[in-house]
Amino acid sequence: NLLCNLKLNLIFIMSDFYSRQIQPLLQTLIKQFPAILITGPRQVGKSTLLQHISKEHQYITFDDPILLDQARNEPTLFMLNHQGKLILDEVQYAPELFSCLKLAIDKQKINGLFLLSGSQAFQLMQNVTETLAGRIAVLKLQGFSLREIQDVVFYSPFLPNMDYLNTRERLIKPVENIWQIIHQGYMPRLYQQETSWDIYYASYVSTYIERDVRALTNITNITDFTRFMIAIAARSGELLNYSNVAQEVGVSVDTIKRWTTILETSGIIYLLQPYHNNHLKRAIKTPKVYMMDTGLMAWLTKWLTPETIQQGAKSGQFFETFVVSEIIKSFYNNGIEPPIYSYRDTNQKEIDLLIEHNRTLYPIEIKTTASPNKKMTKAFGILKDNLPPDEIQIGNGVIINQYPQKLWLAEDLVALPVWWI
Repeated sequence: NLLCNLKLNLIFIMSDFYSRQIQPLLQTLIKQFPAILITGPRQVGKSTLLQHISKEHQYITFDDPILLDQARNEPTLFMLNHQGKLILDEVQYAPELFSCLKLAIDKQKINGLFLLSGSQAFQLMQNVTETLAGRIAVLKLQGFSLREIQDVVFYSPFLPNMDYLNTRERLIKPVENIWQIIHQGYMPRLYQQETSWDIYYASYVSTYIERDVRALTNITNITDFTRFMIAIAARSGELLNYSNVAQEVGVSVDTIKRWTTILETSGIIYLLQPYHNNHLKRAIKTPKVYMMDTGLMAWLTKWLTPETIQQGAKSGQFFETFVVSEIIKSFYNNGIEPPIYSYRDTNQKEIDLLIEHNRTLYPIEIKTTASPNKKMTKAFGILKDNLPPDEIQIGNGVIINQYPQKLWLAEDLVALPVWWI
C-alpha cells in the first residue's frame, strides 16, 4: 500500500530530527497502563511519536482499507492475526475493536500492550469511556512547541513562580524571528522538509473537512463550514459571540455551536473559559476562542507572509494566539489539562490570561511591545482588591513581550521574552 509506505517513511525520517516534550511522560505511562491513547489534530506527529518510542510494538494503520475492513467486520479474527504488542493508528475508524482490546487487556494483564492514536477525540473518548475506563491513559498532542523546534530540554509547564524562572533561565534560546514561526505554524511536515505552505494548509483543511468533520456531522455545504473556520480564525483571541459568527456564515446559532464543538474536540481550537470567583461580581462569563495553530490561522485569514502579520492590524491577535497555544502545549505535554482562564468585566477591564495552581493565581498580560511597563498590568489590581488572601494567593504577574531579556518591573511583576514559555 503506497500510502502506508509513505507514512512509514515519513515516520522514520522525522524521528531523527525532533524529539517530543511529551515523550518522558509517555515512556512512564507505558509502564503503568495496559493501553495509552494519544489524541490530537491530524498530522501533528502522533504515529511518529509512537513508532519512535517503541520498537517492540507492531505498527498497524487503519488508513489501510484491508486491515480496516477486517477490524470492523471480524474484530476477533483481526486480533488473532495481530497478536502481541500493537500500535493502532487512526483507531477511531474501527470502534468494533475496542471490546476485543478490553478482553485482551484483561486476559494478558500486562502494561504497555496497546498504543493507540486517533484524530477524532469525540468518537474516541466515547468508545474509551464505554470499554477501556481504568485500563487506559489518555494524552493530548499538538503540533511542535517552540521548545521542540529549538530542541530545548526543559519539560515543566509554564508556571511563572521563582522555581520555574530560575530553572528556565539556564536553558534559554532567543528567537531571531518569532513572526516566521508564527506564520509557518507548528505542523511537523513543514519543518521536516521543504513544503509549499499554501498548498499544505489548503490540503490540510480539505482533508480535515472531508474525513473528520463529515464523520461527525451532516454537512450539506462544505463552503459553509470553510467559511465558519475562517470566521473563527479571524476571531482568535477574542470573546466568542456565536450569534455574530452565525450571522456572518449564514447558518443557525445552534449549528455554529455544534461546529465549534467539533473544532474543539478535534484540537483545532481551544475555548478559554472565564475565571469564576464569587468575589468578582462584574466578570463576564463568555469564553475566548483561540486557534491552536497560528499557521492554519494565517492561511484561513489570508495573511500570507511573516512581514504582513508583523506589520498588520492583527499582529496582536497572532502574538496572543501563539503565546496561549504555547502555554497550553506546555501543560498537555505533561498530561495536564491547562488550569488557565481569561478575565474581562463589565467595566472593560481585562486580564489576558490567568493560571491557577496550588491555590495561587498568576495574571498574564500578552503584548507585542519591546518596551514593557507597569501600566500595562493595571487590571491586575482587581485581583488583589477583590480576592481574599486566605482563599487564594496572587503570584508573580507577567508581561510576555518582545523585549529580549527578563526584566523585573516590580517585586511581583516580571516581563518575559516570548521564548521563556
